[in-house]
Amino acid sequence: MGELLWMAGKAFLIAIVLTPIVRDIFRSYNMVDRPGTRKVHAYPIPRVGGIAIAIAYGVALLTAPAGEVAAAPSVWKLLPGAALVFLTGLLDDFFSLKPVIKIAGQVVAASMVFFSGLHFGGLAGQPVPVWLDYPLTVFWLLLTSNALNLIDGLDGLCAGMGLMATLTLFAAAMLRNNTPLAHATFPLVGALLGFLCYNINPATVFLGDSGALLIGFLLGCYGMIWTQKSSTLLSMLVPLLALSIPLLDVSLAVLRRFLRNQPIFKADRQHIHHRLLDRGFSARQAVWVLYLFAALAAALALLASTHLSGKLQVVVIVLFCVAAGIGIRQLRYGEFDIAGQFLFGGGLKRALDGRLRLERLTTGLERARDEKSWRATLLEGARGLGMGEIRWTGPDGTRAEPLVMQMAPPAWTLRVSLTDIESFEVSGAMPDAASSFDLMGFAEVARRTFLAVRAAPQPEITVSAHS
Repeated sequence: MGELLWMAGKAFLIAIVLTPIVRDIFRSYNMVDRPGTRKVHAYPIPRVGGIAIAIAYGVALLTAPAGEVAAAPSVWKLLPGAALVFLTGLLDDFFSLKPVIKIAGQVVAASMVFFSGLHFGGLAGQPVPVWLDYPLTVFWLLLTSNALNLIDGLDGLCAGMGLMATLTLFAAAMLRNNTPLAHATFPLVGALLGFLCYNINPATVFLGDSGALLIGFLLGCYGMIWTQKSSTLLSMLVPLLALSIPLLDVSLAVLRRFLRNQPIFKADRQHIHHRLLDRGFSARQAVWVLYLFAALAAALALLASTHLSGKLQVVVIVLFCVAAGIGIRQLRYGEFDIAGQFLFGGGLKRALDGRLRLERLTTGLERARDEKSWRATLLEGARGLGMGEIRWTGPDGTRAEPLVMQMAPPAWTLRVSLTDIESFEVSGAMPDAASSFDLMGFAEVARRTFLAVRAAPQPEITVSAHS
């Protein structure tokens, strides 16, 4: 334990001394992060904190005694990949790389880690084939790296989340005598503590992508070191719970953008910390609220890491899901409220019923052989949809045909042009008919089938005279 404390102490001293030096050097060259629409800070701040953290962590490991190095061979398997991720993030900080280039750099780094021998290998005591193990390893490292990068939006947030997760995994490693994981994590604790002295609100230096991606990548590697020593499926909850806040944030971001039909990688101002700011929290208060939830998740992770019965570990999962559900509810995402009403409030049933009715009406109109049968089918379909009136307009003027007994005035009206001089209007008093039925699809089907009937050759009528 003494050597671990010395390694963490070295990392702390290097970070706390080197961070302001690096900050001032890059500030003098005007290499800073400027305020913008998605950013909270009001003045330019250098985003080079990742340099100090990387140097502090690397020096602490490279100067460790030989006995400590031999006790933690997994650490040396992650360092080359971590170095590449750091360089990728640093280039992005300076030159704003395209997303595809950043992802490519992370994939190569994850591949380096995999081929060095650090990967899942097995899950819940069962071996995982290479064709599944490799993509699983790459996906996991991409997920953790970008989860920490996305949550880096407030002073002290990303570094604090990284510190909380690293401390959680270190404590779990000590509880389970996981020496490789303890040696890998504790130096990062010291480096992050030293950096946070300058990153807590009001921050004078930011992590930048180099720091956020590095922290996320290292945490992903720590999770794999943990799984290599775990024997049950539920014990794998430890890294997931330790990283639950960043992983929850990136999951919500992907789901939100999917529901909005937006590009998954398009940045927005709807992350968890942004929603807390919109709810009236100050930047410092929002960070401490997320620290509190991270501490709760850390406690549950440590509870899951102990030798408890399966039933108690299931209780841990239930408690976290309940807490996460309450927290997400308080964030008031409109997308999820609408999706919930659609799935559980009858919206899905109404939409499916409307789609089926449109399909039946389409089939009936397509089978019509002349305008008379087409009009009769349309009238019957409109009546079944709860429409109150249909009004025909053509060369002979306008003719209204009531479909149902309608006491209230129409709540909506839809006009459908059939030809240049022919059209019809449908109206209804019930808004539900317009919301649960695709009126635009109804208009398109009506116009298409009418033109098809009008263009179809009509049967010849012959009249013969008999003497």
